[in-house]
Amino acid sequence: MIMQMTFSVKKCLVLCSAVVLFAACEDIRQSDVASTSSIMNIPSSTLSSQETSIQKIKVTEPAETHISTPTSLPMTNQTIDITEKTIATTSISSTTTAATTSAIPSTTSTTSEPTTMLSTSTVTADTPKPFIDDDKCPDMSLDPDLDILTQDDFSSKLTDSCRYDRLTKPPSSLPLEVVFQFDMTHIESADHLQLKAHIIVQLFYTDRRLNYTKLSPTRSNIVGEITLREKIWVPHLIIMNERESGMMGLDGKDVLVQISPNGNVIYSYRMSTMFYCWMNLQKFPFDHQICEITWVSWAYNVSNLVLQWEKNKPFQVATNLHLTEFVLEEKWCETSVVLPSFERGGLAGNYSAVVFKFKLRREVGYYIMDYFLPSILLVMTSWVTFWLQADAAAPRVTLGTATMLSFITLNGGLTKNLPKVSYIKASEIWFLTCASFIFFSLAEFAFVNVIWRRRKKVELKKQNSKHILKGALTPSLARKQLRKAESMNTLYKTRSCSSLDKHVANNIQSNYLTVHSFSTLTVPKITAQSQDELIENDFDSVTTIPIPDGRHDSSPPTPTWTTMTPQEVAMWIDKKSRVVFPVSFLVFNLFYWSFLYAI
Repeated sequence: MIMQMTFSVKKCLVLCSAVVLFAACEDIRQSDVASTSSIMNIPSSTLSSQETSIQKIKVTEPAETHISTPTSLPMTNQTIDITEKTIATTSISSTTTAATTSAIPSTTSTTSEPTTMLSTSTVTADTPKPFIDDDKCPDMSLDPDLDILTQDDFSSKLTDSCRYDRLTKPPSSLPLEVVFQFDMTHIESADHLQLKAHIIVQLFYTDRRLNYTKLSPTRSNIVGEITLREKIWVPHLIIMNERESGMMGLDGKDVLVQISPNGNVIYSYRMSTMFYCWMNLQKFPFDHQICEITWVSWAYNVSNLVLQWEKNKPFQVATNLHLTEFVLEEKWCETSVVLPSFERGGLAGNYSAVVFKFKLRREVGYYIMDYFLPSILLVMTSWVTFWLQADAAAPRVTLGTATMLSFITLNGGLTKNLPKVSYIKASEIWFLTCASFIFFSLAEFAFVNVIWRRRKKVELKKQNSKHILKGALTPSLARKQLRKAESMNTLYKTRSCSSLDKHVANNIQSNYLTVHSFSTLTVPKITAQSQDELIENDFDSVTTIPIPDGRHDSSPPTPTWTTMTPQEVAMWIDKKSRVVFPVSFLVFNLFYWSFLYAI
């Protein structure tokens, strides 16, 4: 019984509040109708009839709810919800009517416009307008609680888009100066023309827009990673001679940003880059190379941004840094200006750049042990053929060809990874010379083998190197013709002239005695094969005997000839080759290594 009475009291209170609110809304609506009719010149009777129909609907709704509501508690909640919905609908309708009234133009000429406006107000009554804050960007200096904000919240307020534009560089009358510094932790040779390095880059610049000295006096430096990096403007630099580059990191990009209270920004990141180093390989593998890494501003030319090296310590290289193939000898830094690539557009103009240069010396230990010493041993192996007999064709040919093929294979392993350049390299000079020594040892075998297989003896004027080589190269018939010519020349010098040349004969009358064996004078015809046969020939018509007169003590010496067998000549050539080849190779090495280290 008590519960029913409580329910009845609650129901009465709800109905009374609904009636009061409805009456208040009705008063507001009547005032709106009056203002609308005055603006649009609409008869108030028309609007009153429309409002009366709406009023009937709204009044009957609580009555129907009262009739159909049972005496249970759940229905009471439903009744309360329906009443609240009715009140909310009434409020929205009044608000929409007011907004529509303010939006109606002051001049209307037709009677169809009011109907249109009423329908519009009916449609927009269900769609609430978005909330617009007139005070979108409040002054941060008026907020006394900035010191208690977290770093994330404070940085978000400081870099809000209403007061900070991260797409533009910090405003300044002069070009923005960005101080550059880096730490090289690792470098390696990726290829003969490419190097790979791990570098920590640090940029220092001033952004006055981030000055928060007065806003939050007790706040220290703001430090953050990639999240803070995305809130502010940072310089965009590229590496001119890179092949590929990228940020390093395990869970994310290794980026660190530090903002000081006065607006100084330190932007650091860790990167891996593979860059080109254009090398001069003329003295390979005894070469020195100068490589460089060039950082250039990407978006701003020299009139807007200037890169400068840090004065005290511009760069740092790890002390334990050691390349597998090179030794880092010298390093220095420079600043330069990159000429424009285009005459118009965003990339027009000169761009500031910082250049890090370093000198590399190639380690030759690997090449000495794996190329030069084996090639020397192969050349010396080709000389073993000089101690084999000249007719031992099988072992000498096998040894020579095997040595040549081994040396070509050894050189191919060295040059397969080298770039194809147009100039000759020091390693190629070594290869050509060693290959020539091996080839000449094969040619020497072919030469002595041909001489070994000859049957006739070699006639020599003298037994020395000059005449032995001439006798070996010239056939025996040519040797005999040469002897005849030399004999005729000797005889002509000791023979007097005939009486046909009386003027000459009279001049040498005191030196020579001429004996005529026949009354008639005939010119002698020399057909002898040697000097001795000419002297012993009885058919000569004239015999000339030189008479010494004190000026000639003796007759000219008669040349002596000797002979050697082909086998002796072949063995003599082998013996000389055992000395000539090593000495020649030694002289070549002296010139080669002196040239490499002297220049």
